[in-house]
Amino acid sequence: MDISQKIQKLYEQTGISPEVHDFGEKIEKSLKERFDKIDKMAELNQLKVIHAMQEARVNAECFNYASGYGYNDFGRDTLEKVYANVFHTEDALVRPQITCGTHALALTLSANLRPGDELLSIAGKPYDTLEEVIGIRPSTGSLAEYGVIYNQVDLLPDGSFDFDSIEKSDWRENKADHDSAFQRISDKTEFFCGSNWGSNCICQEDQT
Repeated sequence: MDISQKIQKLYEQTGISPEVHDFGEKIEKSLKERFDKIDKMAELNQLKVIHAMQEARVNAECFNYASGYGYNDFGRDTLEKVYANVFHTEDALVRPQITCGTHALALTLSANLRPGDELLSIAGKPYDTLEEVIGIRPSTGSLAEYGVIYNQVDLLPDGSFDFDSIEKSDWRENKADHDSAFQRISDKTEFFCGSNWGSNCICQEDQT
């Protein structure tokens, strides 16, 4: 009895008939091209991380225990260099004090927006926990309490951006009047996507 026969016999002993097994094999073969693409993408991302670790010179010292306030925490500083390299950013914060994605967005928005600035969501209403951060739903300490204006442009029925409505919105005027955070964040990035939001990301798509 060869290996294939032994495998088939064990499948039958576990209650999986030859018909079910053969059907599964057929489906798996039909998905091979898709799985190969996923494997290639995983390999690419793995190589990016390995290269970033080499560039940051990750070594055994990075794994030493550190306590206290975290000053001169070599391991944490090196990890943040790795993240910045992988995501092509100027810098990165990778630490347990930032507890979740909403916390990270709240920090970013609070740091960049000033009273009188306008926050324009070009992908509809944001997800629920961010509503309180912005002040769509009244909340103590929200951006609205500090005078930040919020407006939104909903996505089109097909899930794409409504560029005409974005152009007609008055955020560009507010930007000029208030030295808006749009300038501080990016001249080309419409900040930010929401969760009507067919796409959860900071969007950099524009008509050009």
